[in-house]
Amino acid sequence: MPPVTPQLTPAFFDRPAPEVACDLIGVTLLVDGVGGVLVEVEAYDQQDPASHSFKGPTPRNAAMFGPAGHAYVYKIYGIHWCLNFVCQPGSAVLIRALEPLHGLALMQQRRGGMSGRQLCSGPGKLCQALGIDAAQNGLPLASPPFSLTASAESHEIATGPRIGITKAVATPWRFVRRGSPFLSRPLS
Repeated sequence: MPPVTPQLTPAFFDRPAPEVACDLIGVTLLVDGVGGVLVEVEAYDQQDPASHSFKGPTPRNAAMFGPAGHAYVYKIYGIHWCLNFVCQPGSAVLIRALEPLHGLALMQQRRGGMSGRQLCSGPGKLCQALGIDAAQNGLPLASPPFSLTASAESHEIATGPRIGITKAVATPWRFVRRGSPFLSRPLS
């Protein structure tokens, strides 16, 4: 009988974002039963000039200052939704990529027929494939439509600089599953 893997609780997220980010690699994320294994995330906290929370609470980033273990969803470039998991106040982990395993046909339909590595290899692609938009902003991660299950196995994790930012570029708060072909881009 395989080991029982526990659902992540709000207490899991009530820690510094880099610690949470590292521990998220290998976790299975499902949204209404669709998703897969997290292979790439980035951490942000309130002292970080690249973080949405750096200048304090606003209507856009309000979820980042709410309870740990909730979703923070926002739109970038007026086009793409991004999913973050709220940690301690003013901090969150951006979900960048996952290995798609559950609900592949629905993910492919949502992504216009894309398949394989192209389904969820970037935060915007991931949100489109999982059907995430503003409706999930502020929702608790321990309740439907979300399901987060800890991994029963260990993963080799690598770190490096975050992607697509102009401030605090060298901060090594990008965490990836080493060797995964599902990353948004290789670790440099």
